[in-house]
Amino acid sequence: MIFITVGTHEQPFNRLIKAIDRMKAGNVFNDDVIIQTGYSTYEPKFCEWQKLYPYDEMVELVNQARIVITHGGPSSFIMPLQIGKIPIVVPRKKQYGEHVNDHQLEFSREVEKRFGNIIVAEDDERFKLAIVNYDAYVSSKTHGIISNNNKFVKDFEREIDKMFKGIKL
Repeated sequence: MIFITVGTHEQPFNRLIKAIDRMKAGNVFNDDVIIQTGYSTYEPKFCEWQKLYPYDEMVELVNQARIVITHGGPSSFIMPLQIGKIPIVVPRKKQYGEHVNDHQLEFSREVEKRFGNIIVAEDDERFKLAIVNYDAYVSSKTHGIISNNNKFVKDFEREIDKMFKGIKL
C-alpha cells in the first residue's frame, strides 16, 4: 500500500494528488493507494482518500505502507522517519500556488543532501521514477532519523574507553 499525506496547509496540493491518481489509473504500480488530501480540491478517482485522518490512524497507515509520500513539510516527513520509513517527499511550489514561497523545496533538498534519508521528487518524472524504483532508491539511503543523543553517547563511550585503556582497576 502507498500512503500519501499533503499535511494540513490550507492551500491545495492538487498537482501531487492528480499525479498519483494518473499513475494508479495507468497501472504504473499495483499497490493500493490511500491519500490524505487536506485542503486539496481535486477528488481522486482511482485511490481511496479522505480530507483528514486522525493522527493515530495516520501513524497506523504509515506503519502499514510500503511507500510513504509526503509534501515537504517537516512534520509530515519526520513521522515516517521516526517509524523507520524512507519517505518520498514532493515539495509544494509557489509557482503552482501550493505555498507562499519555495521553502519546502529548499528545505527538502538540504535534508536529502545532509542526511540522505528522504527521496525528493521535484517534478512528475522524478516522482514516477521514485515510486517505480523505490526499493532500489531505499537500499542506498540512510534509514530513519540520526539521533544526536545516540551519537553523543557512542562518542562519549569511545572517549571513556580511550581514557581507561591500559589502566588496571
